Amino acid sequence: MRIILVGFGTVGRSFARILERDKDRIIREYGFEPQITTIVDSEGYCHDEKGLDLSLALRVKEKNGTIAKFPRIGRARPNTSRLIENGEAEAVVETTPSNFRDGEPGLSNIRQALTSKKHVVTVNKGPLALAMPALTELAKHMDRQLRFSGTVGGGTPFLSFASKCLPGEKIQGVHGILNGTTNYILTRMQMSVDYQTALSEAQEKGYAETDPRNDVEGLDTAAKIVIIANWVLKRRISLHDVDVTGITKVTPQHIKKARDSGRTVKLVGRLSETQASVKPEELSS
Repeated sequence: MRIILVGFGTVGRSFARILERDKDRIIREYGFEPQITTIVDSEGYCHDEKGLDLSLALRVKEKNGTIAKFPRIGRARPNTSRLIENGEAEAVVETTPSNFRDGEPGLSNIRQALTSKKHVVTVNKGPLALAMPALTELAKHMDRQLRFSGTVGGGTPFLSFASKCLPGEKIQGVHGILNGTTNYILTRMQMSVDYQTALSEAQEKGYAETDPRNDVEGLDTAAKIVIIANWVLKRRISLHDVDVTGITKVTPQHIKKARDSGRTVKLVGRLSETQASVKPEELSS
C-alpha cells in the first residue's frame, strides 16, 4: 500500500516511526507492505515512488525543520492538492493541525483525496467537526474508506468499539471528560494551584499546545462530541450546533466551593438525541 503523508509534525513523525519500527510485523500479520511514497509539510515535500527512507526523512525534518531539505528529491512550496490528486498512492494519511474556524487545510486535503479515489486516515478533528456528514457521504459515494478513530480517545478505541460492538443497541446519550489538557489543569486547580501556573505546567509537560485556546475554550471537546454524535448517534450536526463553555472563567472560588462540598470541577461533554454541550460541571469526587 502506497501512502501520501500530509503533515509531518508530531503526529506525522510518530506515524512514520511506527511504520519504520513495525513494518515487518505488519507484512507478516496483515499481508501487505505499507510504503510512504510522499511526505508533505507546510514548507515542502519529497517523493520516491519506490518508498521513502523514513529514517532519513525523520533526520532531515529534525535538523532542518522541513522535509524540503531531503537530499536530491526535496522540493519547496508544495501544491498539496496537486500532489494528492496526481500521486500514485492508495491512501492519504492527513495529520495537519486541527483548525476549527474553517477546517483548512485539512478539509480540502481530505476532499481532494476522496475525490481522487484514495482512502483517507485522519486524526484532524477540524474537518470532521465542521463537515463530517458531507465527508462521510463523499467517502461513500467514491467507495473509499474514511477512517478517524484516532480523533476521539487517542489510544482508547471508543469509536471502533461503539460501531463494532454496540450496533444492536440504542445509545441514548454520551457524556465524559474528553480533553486531557483541561483535565490536568482542573486537577491541579483542585490542589490549590492557580490557573495560569497549571496551564504553564501542562505546556511544559507537552499536554497543552503553545496556543491552548482549542483546549481551554472547549473547542477540542466540542469537536469530539460532534464526531461521536455523527458516528455513534447518527446525528448530523456540526461544531456550530454545540453549546460550548470552556474553563477560562473557572475561578479558585468555584474550585473551593466544589471541594468543600466533596465535589470536583471537570469539563464535561454531553450528548443526547436532542442536545450537545460542553461546559464545566461539578462532579462527585
